[in-house]
Amino acid sequence: MSTSTTLPRRPRRREEPLQRLLFGGVYGSVLASVLAAALGHDTGTSDPGYDAVWVLLAGAASAAAHGYAHSIAHRTGDKAPVTTTAVRSMLTEWPLVAAMLPTVAVLFGAYAGWWGEEAAVDVALTFNTVALFGWGVWAARVAGRGWAAACRVGGVDMLLGLCIVAANVLSK
Repeated sequence: MSTSTTLPRRPRRREEPLQRLLFGGVYGSVLASVLAAALGHDTGTSDPGYDAVWVLLAGAASAAAHGYAHSIAHRTGDKAPVTTTAVRSMLTEWPLVAAMLPTVAVLFGAYAGWWGEEAAVDVALTFNTVALFGWGVWAARVAGRGWAAACRVGGVDMLLGLCIVAANVLSK
């Protein structure tokens, strides 16, 4: 009878690149929306350039944390050092950051004086809500669902964005 307290190691199931893209797209769109909705609720002067940088940094930090957590949680007995697998795992989270770039771009547009920060937040929330619908449709179609089912999945994803918009409106 074995008295070992360690769990047997299972081989890590590798996610497909398309799965990571879809996951990162949804996650990044929701995160960017939440961060954008939180803007403009302080009592100081608005600085959309500063806000854009912080949205980008939050996205990079979230991607790094998610990749690192995956690396640690799925640690296997392979010969690669923890550092190597952690860095590799963090780099595969680029879709999360990429999904946040439209929000960053809109905020930099406000910084450039093309529009106000409130308008930029409204555009970012609208864009991300529509993007969530698109991510949901794409994911369902990849999974082999028909167009009607894919649109329902997209609608459910879009509800995430609409909940953030509603929270933004109610909090003002």
